[in-house]
Amino acid sequence: MRVRILTFGILKDLVPETTGHLDLPDGSTVAGLLHACRSSIAGHDQLWSSIAVAVNREYATAAHLLHDGDEVALLPPVSGGAASVVYLTRHRIDAETIVSSLKQGADGAVTVFDGIVRNNTRGRKTLYLDYEAYEEMALKQMHELAEKAVAGFSVRQVALVHRLGRLEVGETSVLIAVASAHRAAAFDACRWLIDTLKKTVPIWKKEHFEDGAVWADGEPFPPEIVSPANPEAAR
Repeated sequence: MRVRILTFGILKDLVPETTGHLDLPDGSTVAGLLHACRSSIAGHDQLWSSIAVAVNREYATAAHLLHDGDEVALLPPVSGGAASVVYLTRHRIDAETIVSSLKQGADGAVTVFDGIVRNNTRGRKTLYLDYEAYEEMALKQMHELAEKAVAGFSVRQVALVHRLGRLEVGETSVLIAVASAHRAAAFDACRWLIDTLKKTVPIWKKEHFEDGAVWADGEPFPPEIVSPANPEAAR
């Protein structure tokens, strides 16, 4: 099979020959692809141990099975520090893998908010939820929140992942994880992230019940970003 390879940053200089396409045996995984790329490079062990991999624009684990035509991006840490893990997805969120990938030796704590779909709302039985977003803007806002959390709370790294599409009861809708040297900063940043995301990121939820469906009431936008329909209301 043949996959398309994208490299960025320092990886462009180290593995220019992989930019384009790479032929792999059927049944290859991300780990096998990395081994094929790395085998021709001497050294740089620390860099290779810290890169992330995205398959078709979704972060992927080493065990992820590749298919013919996949687009595989090799992502070194971004300039200025550890890259936050921020994305929207229509696939199941693997909380355990994401949280595990954040942990490093300098961390004294990783706090996690795992928002899950419950089976009822105000006494009505929930069948499933649908999430939709203004995706380009939502992703931009999520990246900005992650950057503000790292800078404002002095934490090391953030994961901020939100699910879109249909979610069944018990599935994760939003995952936030914060890695930090100290637990207090990690707790504060995690709470700030989920509270601010709910108020500012353009993502909406439709709740499907046994007796009908409704769009969930959202939390009010902060006053400074509201554009009133009535101009007099802004005075």
